[in-house]
Amino acid sequence: MNKIVLLGTLALAAFSTLAQAGEDTLRIGIEAAYPPFGFKTTEGNISGFDYDIGNALCAEMKIKCEWVEQEFDGLIPSLKVRKVDAVLSSMSITEDRLKSVDFSKKYYHTPGKLAMKAGSVINDPLVDLKGKKVGVQRASTYDRYATDRFESAGIEVVRYASQNEAFLDLAAGRLDATLADIINIDEGFIKTPTGKGFALVGPDFSDPNYFGKGAGIAFRKGDSANVARFNAAIDAIRANGKYQQVQAKYFAFDIYGE
Repeated sequence: MNKIVLLGTLALAAFSTLAQAGEDTLRIGIEAAYPPFGFKTTEGNISGFDYDIGNALCAEMKIKCEWVEQEFDGLIPSLKVRKVDAVLSSMSITEDRLKSVDFSKKYYHTPGKLAMKAGSVINDPLVDLKGKKVGVQRASTYDRYATDRFESAGIEVVRYASQNEAFLDLAAGRLDATLADIINIDEGFIKTPTGKGFALVGPDFSDPNYFGKGAGIAFRKGDSANVARFNAAIDAIRANGKYQQVQAKYFAFDIYGE
């Protein structure tokens, strides 16, 4: 009888351990077509600043990250239907998004910018871009800004599933400009062979009503436990130097912002 009790106790302990392991696996949604934040290597593996920061955060919290790749405009819907537990994909913390998801504190903050042919001069985008075609990534903060501000000024807005598609159309002459994150434009386009002859132009786009106050990690509404532990992990990796180690792989400056 004692052996039966012992076996039962061991089985229960094993089940509890497996259940705890399951609880410590977090499915994180990411778009892998947004270099240098998220991209695929030549071997087909996900890489980038977002990916490395996410792994550093999970290591700090001693949990397993399971990355789920998909297009940007499907990330929040996947979060809501529980296909993923979090979204770590350069998603800006905005008032509009806060209506449907909760966010961690920011883990970086950069402005938006226009990319056009080198030599283009843009002083007032609402005036100087009138009659031109500007590409944006669908469902991004840049899409929302362009919809509200550009279209009413007579600027044609063309939407794409990924920012890379907008870059290709800009290089092919099917767009006059694209509006996106300054780092994504510089690293993912201008510094590549495809972006030869193009440059960052015009003013920074940083209106917090549209672009928020930095990129954060999105969670389902009410998931205060994950928000709290990710906030603590962000503070920890910035304090212990792991954030700076990841940052140095991709940038020569502090991307965290003010």
